[in-house]
Amino acid sequence: MVVRTETKSKAGLSDYLAAERTLLAWIRTGLALMGFGFVVARFGLFLQQIQSLQHSSAAQSYGLSLWFGTALIAAGVVVNVFAGGHHFRLVRQLDQGDTAKSHPSTVAIAIAFFLALVGLVMVIYLISVRSSTGSQSQTVKEVWMTPNSDNGIVSVPSHQSVDQTLEKLQAMLRAKGVVVFALVDHSGEAAKVGMKMPPTKVLIFGNPTAGTPLMLAAPSIAIDLPLKILIWEDIRNRVWISYNAPEYLQKRHGVPQDLMQNIAVVETLAAKAAE
Repeated sequence: MVVRTETKSKAGLSDYLAAERTLLAWIRTGLALMGFGFVVARFGLFLQQIQSLQHSSAAQSYGLSLWFGTALIAAGVVVNVFAGGHHFRLVRQLDQGDTAKSHPSTVAIAIAFFLALVGLVMVIYLISVRSSTGSQSQTVKEVWMTPNSDNGIVSVPSHQSVDQTLEKLQAMLRAKGVVVFALVDHSGEAAKVGMKMPPTKVLIFGNPTAGTPLMLAAPSIAIDLPLKILIWEDIRNRVWISYNAPEYLQKRHGVPQDLMQNIAVVETLAAKAAE
């Protein structure tokens, strides 16, 4: 009776090198996942920093990027652990001469589908973030362009250009005998040094007969006198007339009520110049 013994052929050097190349490929995949996960996790912080630089009052959370990034980092760790274990088992099989055993690529396929899913979710997330930040930046832009009445400055829209509004205001001051002390042309000075800015001009005017009693009663108001009116154009080509509210000046310097008419004239001048 003849007994046949089945011998296993010993793995060659090329088999071990192929196994090593496979291990290195898996390690690169794991490192790429962890690196990309770190970038995604920091993406939310980057958006929050931009939001703070824009001085946005609307707080918005970008916590989803942290979860996406953490999931990718965890996937990278799992891939590296799997690669190490798989390589160890494969080398043992090669040492035992078991080279005919198949190695299914289920894990690789699962990782591919996982990355595709994460990529799809990230695309949706980035689109939503872009639309929200876009609307938010537009809101910030609108706030910047719209005059703020909470800081003591009153702004009324003018129906004429900056120069036309200025000429109208100067004509009214001359008719009332009010002294024009200075005209500051900020946009004109900017043009002299090669810089551009929308038309922006400040008219400084007053009457010693009205201003002197104010400064005697409230000496600190001298820092806000003579009265000033700013005529300026925003980036949408809208013209505004801005001035310090009389109530703000009264509260700031303690102007007596019986002298309020001496500074309240600025309201009438601005309203008529805006017509």
